[in-house]
Amino acid sequence: MKQIVTIFLLMLICSHSYARKPRARDLGVPFDGNTGAFNAITDVKGVEVGYSTIISGDGKNVIGKGPIRTGVTAIFPRGKAKKFSPVYANWYSLNGNGEMTGTTWVTESGFLETPIMITNTNSVGVVRDAVLKWYVDTDWYSGEDWWYTYPVVAETYDGFLNDIYGFHVKEEHVLESIENSSGGRIAKGNVGGGTGMMCLGFKGGTGTSSRVFKIKDSTYTVGAIVQSNFGAKRNLSIAGVPVGIELKDTLNYVHNAPPKSRRQEGDGSIIVIIATDVPLLPHQLKRIAQRIPLGIGIVGGRGSNGSGDIFLAFSTANENAFNRDETTTVKSLPNDQLMPVFEATVQAVEEAIINAMVAAKTMEGINGNKAYALPHDLLIETLKKYNRLKE
Repeated sequence: MKQIVTIFLLMLICSHSYARKPRARDLGVPFDGNTGAFNAITDVKGVEVGYSTIISGDGKNVIGKGPIRTGVTAIFPRGKAKKFSPVYANWYSLNGNGEMTGTTWVTESGFLETPIMITNTNSVGVVRDAVLKWYVDTDWYSGEDWWYTYPVVAETYDGFLNDIYGFHVKEEHVLESIENSSGGRIAKGNVGGGTGMMCLGFKGGTGTSSRVFKIKDSTYTVGAIVQSNFGAKRNLSIAGVPVGIELKDTLNYVHNAPPKSRRQEGDGSIIVIIATDVPLLPHQLKRIAQRIPLGIGIVGGRGSNGSGDIFLAFSTANENAFNRDETTTVKSLPNDQLMPVFEATVQAVEEAIINAMVAAKTMEGINGNKAYALPHDLLIETLKKYNRLKE
């Protein structure tokens, strides 16, 4: 019994340590704006995030066996316990070489009716099907016996580290990400759908950040979560410093195979989800989503031809806005007061991307392909060189 308790305590410690991987601010990277308590999308009340991370095998890629470096991320706008509780939402694509299912109905209806799932490119279908089955098994629509829905499932490509044609994401992994969903502090880096991703010349993955601000007498929060897998190293900029140029000959990707890849430097993708408690209508949330590329551009994104840069923004305000039968009354922030929300969005996206890179660990995947973690010591040294390190 004592051994079991000891093992359990060690698991808790390891889990806590994993979730507390360093953030960019811990290294002294300066950012504008004030964060929430967790500096995460979960600072928006009610939002829950869960992961399933699949890592196994080493060496030569054998399709169907691995190595495997992939996963699933689940995001619930009002938490999974609320079940069917639509939020106002809208989306935007900077460059459409990617996928986010269900978005046509989000635009048409103005509502996001489902959780948001993020995975790898070849697993969108199985994730979508598994979520639909989960709705049936859990009575997502609370007794309705005639319903239809369009799950929102997004992707980025992890095939340089992961056996992507082995289709390793299964229903069990989707359910794991859902069941693991929670508020509070969440893990970053090589987790969930971001497990096998690469970004701006280094290891990428899942990142998050938040901003808290006031509009008149009200305090609001904007949170961002990214699955970051884009960009050329030469464009990497952190706190205004050309880190990519300074580290251009340091820890470059190792690509042993596939040798005939058509991938060009800068190709990849980024999925960004913005949550806020500001009372916004769908057309205003479109405007929020359209500001996301400004944050991506600050760190070095260019919207490459081979990149799927797709974004969604939702508001948890107006909880009773959705009604099939009755007229509802909703609140909306005036357009003339949107600027703090725009600023918070840009700032949170910028920091979320850098947080993904700072938290990520070096990963070797199929055929010995390797993406190195952003070296913390050299980052600090470079920021000092430009007098940009926050003491």
